[in-house]
Amino acid sequence: MVSQPTTIGGPQFECETGNYHTFCPISCVAWLYQKIEDSFFLVIGTKTCGYFLQNAMGVMIFAEPRYAMAELEEGDVNAKLNAYDELQRLCLQVKKDRNPSVIVWIGTCTTEIIKMDLEGIAPKLEDEIGIPIVVARANGLDYAFTQGEDTVLAAMASRCPAPQEVRSEAEKKERTGGLRTLFSLGKRDEKKAADPAPSEYVDHEPLVLFGSLTDPVVNQLTLELKKQGIRVSGWLPAPRYTELPIVEQGVTFVAGVNPFLSRTASALQRRMRCNLITTPFPIGPDGTRGWIEAICRALGVTPKGLDEREQQIWDALRDDVEFLKGRSVFFMGDNLLEVSMARFLIRCGMIVHEVGIPYMDKRYQQGELDLLDRTCRELGHPPVRIVEKPDNYNQIQRIYACKPDLVITGMAHANPLEARGITTKWSVEFTFAMIHGFTNAHEMLKMVRKPLDRNNALKSLGWEKLIQEA
Repeated sequence: MVSQPTTIGGPQFECETGNYHTFCPISCVAWLYQKIEDSFFLVIGTKTCGYFLQNAMGVMIFAEPRYAMAELEEGDVNAKLNAYDELQRLCLQVKKDRNPSVIVWIGTCTTEIIKMDLEGIAPKLEDEIGIPIVVARANGLDYAFTQGEDTVLAAMASRCPAPQEVRSEAEKKERTGGLRTLFSLGKRDEKKAADPAPSEYVDHEPLVLFGSLTDPVVNQLTLELKKQGIRVSGWLPAPRYTELPIVEQGVTFVAGVNPFLSRTASALQRRMRCNLITTPFPIGPDGTRGWIEAICRALGVTPKGLDEREQQIWDALRDDVEFLKGRSVFFMGDNLLEVSMARFLIRCGMIVHEVGIPYMDKRYQQGELDLLDRTCRELGHPPVRIVEKPDNYNQIQRIYACKPDLVITGMAHANPLEARGITTKWSVEFTFAMIHGFTNAHEMLKMVRKPLDRNNALKSLGWEKLIQEA
């Protein structure tokens, strides 16, 4: 069953009844345990979940991982074993071996089916072992690939401290350091007070950014905002759980860096009473500029130098843009980055036949949709067809009909499409690559070009016909 297309702000929206043809969302532990350095992730599921973690993610592990598998057995499924006792035993073992600052329980499909009350068990066990326990549902029944991170960050959002909590903690430290204070009384500071240096920042409300990015990209985006005089108060997630950003209800502004973090945005806006900034996402020079401008506008800061900064990046991308101009691309839908990537590629002169996406939150992505609509109007591109929960059979028929130069798809469909003479690129590669910000735009275009460059190389060698015959 297919819903009738509707046009909202330019793009044409449709919804099919396909399943989430994506990676399992429990894979979020692969990058989150590395990002949150003092964490430990406990995935609660079956042997199948364990095999997935071991095989699919083994290539991404370069050090001893800080995650483990709590394997459900028949006794757990038929309720003959006490879930509390088993989880208590495992968490005490984790505390003894690793002593993390936080333990994150990742619930899988099986915990949903047998209705395991993880949220009810966690608070009691947390008080008993003295370590915070965060419960995140990352099952493949309800969530797509990258939404695993979304559920974890949404659960952590409520743990962000308020200013008064930080002050009370500081008072405790001050009382314990009273002896040092006593001995310092009466001493004169012999150093001359230097004139305070002029601040690099303007006076604005606190800003917290949310989304898991590599440290170099975090530093780049923070520096771009610093050039506008904007100070980033913190990131969610922080490198350490004990350094979660301070959130003041009704005062703190928050902005996301990825389009798949809609639940985190809702948790910060509704539960923590933060002011959510609606922005495009910092993918491509146009998206990065729009992201910075939206933040500046919300904080009452006048942006400066963005015309020159964006043009500088487009000049550096000239060769890639010339190569991609006029070529066509089709997104089957996998990692929820599709709309942002499509908008950037349209700006580069490509033709986007369809954007498949597993899940679409129009409110959270409104800034991105507005920029997509403006981009299409400026470049004369037809309104983009966005298909939520696409049915893969229908999509393949549409691919045969429009014959795109490139299909960006999940790993499950890449090889079958290649066998039918359709050029593909794994969408998961964009998830793990550094594609955010001004300076990383080339990285994304390089990945888009790679399969097309390969085809050109095969043509020049005369191998294309042999491969098709084979």
